[in-house]
Amino acid sequence: TERPASCAHPAPSHPSAGSQLPCFHGSSTIRNLKERFHMNMTEEQLQLLIEQLVDGSMRSITTKLYDGFQYLTNGIM
Repeated sequence: TERPASCAHPAPSHPSAGSQLPCFHGSSTIRNLKERFHMNMTEEQLQLLIEQLVDGSMRSITTKLYDGFQYLTNGIM
């Protein structure tokens, strides 16, 4: 399967290829995207990272506060 960041490089015919928008300029855009998607990790490393992120979120006070806010304002649990 293809990883998300490998699809991110705009093709020459893509509208963003010649864009003047700053978000499409420079190699740092693609590099930062690849870092964010952890392209250098194996599947096993990614699974461990995701488990750690989820575990951290479940124990986070900000998650609990946001969940409470969603419940009170929208009835979402």
